[in-house]
Amino acid sequence: MSGGRPSRELIALAVIAGVEGLALIGYSCYDTVQALRFGLTGPAEVSNGPAMFIQILIFLVFGVGLLLIARGWLRAQRRSRSPFMLAQLIALLVGFPLAQNSLGPERLVGVVALILALTGGILALTPQVGRAIALSDPPAD
Repeated sequence: MSGGRPSRELIALAVIAGVEGLALIGYSCYDTVQALRFGLTGPAEVSNGPAMFIQILIFLVFGVGLLLIARGWLRAQRRSRSPFMLAQLIALLVGFPLAQNSLGPERLVGVVALILALTGGILALTPQVGRAIALSDPPAD
């Protein structure tokens, strides 16, 4: 990149990380609204105040983290690759069982998560991305 525009691959990775981050932030907002509207329902593990708060906080933190990773991709920062790859592995682990669900919304979320995670994971390991982030590294002293 060397001070210019980010490559198409880095822009695509930033979009993937951004979509995933916004989805997690959106889900944390959804959980908050649902808890306030209907109270704490569901499995015993998350049907108490502290557990629901922690769940919402985790989704929010991961979402913000993915938005920071997206910014890192746009700046061609090498340090974006490892946390991005970890996020894609987690998305695969979560998306696979959701994609096998027979219900509509859960299945759709799972399929989209799988597509984004596979696309992002493969793209992040391409030589073009490696060259783009290598070009942005400052020369060693």
